[in-house]
Amino acid sequence: MRHVLEEAAIWQRDGVRFAMASVVHAWGSAPHPAGSSMLISDSGRVVGSVSGGCVEAAVCELAHDVLAGGPPARQRYGVSDDDAFSVGLTCGGTIDVFVREASGDVPAARVAADAAEGLPVALVTVLDGGVRPGAAMAVGLRGISGTLGAAELDRAAVHAAEGLLARGASGSVRVGGDQESGDPHCAPATELLVQSLAPLPRMLVFGAAEFARPLVAFGALLGYRVTVCDARPVFATKERFPEAHDVVVDWPHRWFDSQGERVDASTVVCVLTHDAKFDVPLLRTALRSPAGYIGALGSRRTHEDRLVRLREAGVTEDELARLRSPIGLDLGGRGPEEAALSIVAEIVALRRRGSGLPLTSLDGPVHAARRPLVGR
Repeated sequence: MRHVLEEAAIWQRDGVRFAMASVVHAWGSAPHPAGSSMLISDSGRVVGSVSGGCVEAAVCELAHDVLAGGPPARQRYGVSDDDAFSVGLTCGGTIDVFVREASGDVPAARVAADAAEGLPVALVTVLDGGVRPGAAMAVGLRGISGTLGAAELDRAAVHAAEGLLARGASGSVRVGGDQESGDPHCAPATELLVQSLAPLPRMLVFGAAEFARPLVAFGALLGYRVTVCDARPVFATKERFPEAHDVVVDWPHRWFDSQGERVDASTVVCVLTHDAKFDVPLLRTALRSPAGYIGALGSRRTHEDRLVRLREAGVTEDELARLRSPIGLDLGGRGPEEAALSIVAEIVALRRRGSGLPLTSLDGPVHAARRPLVGR
């Protein structure tokens, strides 16, 4: 959603006419969850995805109907016995998609700006009922932007959005409808789509070595806010790590201590310093923090030596049990790029509760719904 809304803000600024298609519901093996979106311009440009490619062509056709003057449209896509490969979701899932023209009253710029600053924000859209299907507003720490067409509906939408935004969740909700009460302030029965953009989870990479460069790039691609920290200014430079959001020159443990409550269960800590004078004080602090993933680079011999030093530094066995060292999954890789791939594979497997096993050895849906253990 972030890059989609950033592009939407640019298109609005440049006067491009376009539609936004968003997943309202997803069932089974649907590859993208509720809230996923794509943009379709009147000239045929496309940004984003709602299905990973299965039904995009059909969604584009629907979008062009909307841009030609049609009303906002909602369509369900699933496996079709007659035409599965041209329209259906061949993966076996089912999705509901809502398409509306994203005119200037859709506050894409506000949502994109808040998200870029790390502020939690939600885009709320009327799906059905209400005053104007397709109307949208932004809800976040800086208040609201836009309107759904009625003050009582705006109030109900803010309440619903705040509830989902607090959990970093996206999906459809129903509000209002208690007209029998006679309360003039009651919102009409309305279905809303709430698309939440919570602050990016953080990846903290300690040690500005060659192994860190592809890891930083992978982390940014996976949607982390990546910080590189190293006490050596000659290595910790923005030129060496252009994908990093922040590059810090400081002793790792001292900088980590300064982060306080910014370290939470969604935080990933990767220690690549491979030097006891950096590793031990940093890991002693990190293992006592709420960080969801803590891994350290090194051979098994380095790992055993590190454990001895950490125990001498007062780290308990329960704390040591949180350490993933040697870091990464066994992919049999060599070199910085393949090592980085093994690290992010372990992070994703933990975050999404994956087994790390080949899919060919498993049964059940490929995109099985699991509650994340690390992050959102």
